[in-house]
Amino acid sequence: MANQISVRYLGHACFEFNFNGTKVLMDPFVTYNPLAKHIDVSELKPDYIILSHAHQDHVADLANIQAQSDATVAAIVETAAWVRKQGVPDEKVIEFNFGGTLTLPFGKVKMVYALHTNSTPDGAYGGAPCGFVFVIGDKKIYFAGDTALTLEMKLLEDLNLDWAFLPIGGHYTMDMYDAVKATDFINCKNIIGMHYDTFSPVKIDNAEAKKVFAEANINLNLLELGSSIDL
Repeated sequence: MANQISVRYLGHACFEFNFNGTKVLMDPFVTYNPLAKHIDVSELKPDYIILSHAHQDHVADLANIQAQSDATVAAIVETAAWVRKQGVPDEKVIEFNFGGTLTLPFGKVKMVYALHTNSTPDGAYGGAPCGFVFVIGDKKIYFAGDTALTLEMKLLEDLNLDWAFLPIGGHYTMDMYDAVKATDFINCKNIIGMHYDTFSPVKIDNAEAKKVFAEANINLNLLELGSSIDL
């Protein structure tokens, strides 16, 4: 049976994947996102929540969404420890680390490198930040998380990625120009932009972003907040 994979953009770096009927929520930050006022957090009922790191703008809605959905949460070891402290039952937390691959009912999730920092909202050490490669049937999707441009991305170039989610806002992550370089490192032509326009430091010129990606013959998708796309 063919894969039925889609993703809905909920703002910033928050996306809701639908992997053949299983919903996987990435980096839940909606309530405090000034651009996401029309998104109803109470309607989010993911089966899994996956965290790239524990900065506030990636975990602010974690506890509420997990409580209302009974989702299983996956994260790097130290961030997973913080998740447990938020009242998430131990049996609903999966901790893993770089190089580790989870085999879950919807597919596989491998943790890969990201160049950034990481702390929990209370200022504690959150372990390292990370990205993920999803393998869903014959589809391979890279979710970079918050990252600068790094040569570690070249380790992904032979995976034949179908899609990549890359930050493009600059200031806290790589900008649109470094993201174009990243597409060459990872050998992927289909890009969904993230981590831009939410706050003043990461506001970008959307037309310029589309231009620089088009000039590199890269398919950049800047999704409307709340909209979905098939992958």
